[in-house]
Amino acid sequence: MQEFEGKVAVVTGGASGIGRAMADRFAQAGMKVVLADVEEDALEAAVTEMRQAEHDVLGVVCDVSTEAALQDLADRTLAEYGGVHILCNNAGVVVGGSIVGDRDQYIWEQPLSDWQWTLDVNLWGVVHGIRVFTPIMLAQDEPGHIVNTASTAGLSGGPQLGIYGVSKHGVVRLSEALYFHLRQATDGRVGCSVLCPGGVRTQIAAASRNRPEDQVTDEVHRIDAAETAKRTNDWADRIGDTGQDPSETAEKVFQAINDDQFYVLTHETQDPNLRQRFDNILARRNPELAETRLRG
Repeated sequence: MQEFEGKVAVVTGGASGIGRAMADRFAQAGMKVVLADVEEDALEAAVTEMRQAEHDVLGVVCDVSTEAALQDLADRTLAEYGGVHILCNNAGVVVGGSIVGDRDQYIWEQPLSDWQWTLDVNLWGVVHGIRVFTPIMLAQDEPGHIVNTASTAGLSGGPQLGIYGVSKHGVVRLSEALYFHLRQATDGRVGCSVLCPGGVRTQIAAASRNRPEDQVTDEVHRIDAAETAKRTNDWADRIGDTGQDPSETAEKVFQAINDDQFYVLTHETQDPNLRQRFDNILARRNPELAETRLRG
């Protein structure tokens, strides 16, 4: 896809972080943008800022864990703009302490609610987005592109962030299948990319601020503003100088769409870890701990 002026982009998880940066980049290219996010205050602020910059933007509160919410998002998008040309299934969450330096619970110790919430958002959110929006994009008979946000955790192994890694491995595999299916169904008219970022300066470590109320228990709780700030700062310290600004990530995504590039990796410093994993697989060796985890 190489023509962006006047086209429509839908971005889930669009109120902050990578999602917001992608939305800004699409708007700078002259696109109409639909921001979808479960965090209402942040969504309202993002929409206000983008409109003040004279961008054409629509905000929709959306919990991607339900297909009904994605259908409502599609209905609102079509009612406002009449079509969709870029879909970014970007909304994501993480649970577990190791993202900011603490030891995770062992994977068998983590509550079922951690599995449910993470998979509902990270994996099922992408499934719902594809199921709802792809038929619309195919019926338009126009160039388009779908971007699914995974992670380097979707390509690597190791003990950290096990549930998150499971969800992101699923997104990578789903995206690979989607790539071939779109080639078969559209002869390349609608493309697909999978974004696998390393350390990016976002609020991902504080995702529990948006934990659903029905999952708040003595064992699992939503975090307040002070804890959100602490976890975000700890994450920034953790990734250090290698941490990428979301705008850099968004630019890589934009260029990938323009170039019809499937794998979008943000940090070349992660390459040795990925190579080590696949070398072990091909050599039938047991897994080894990578030298780095989340940095770069």
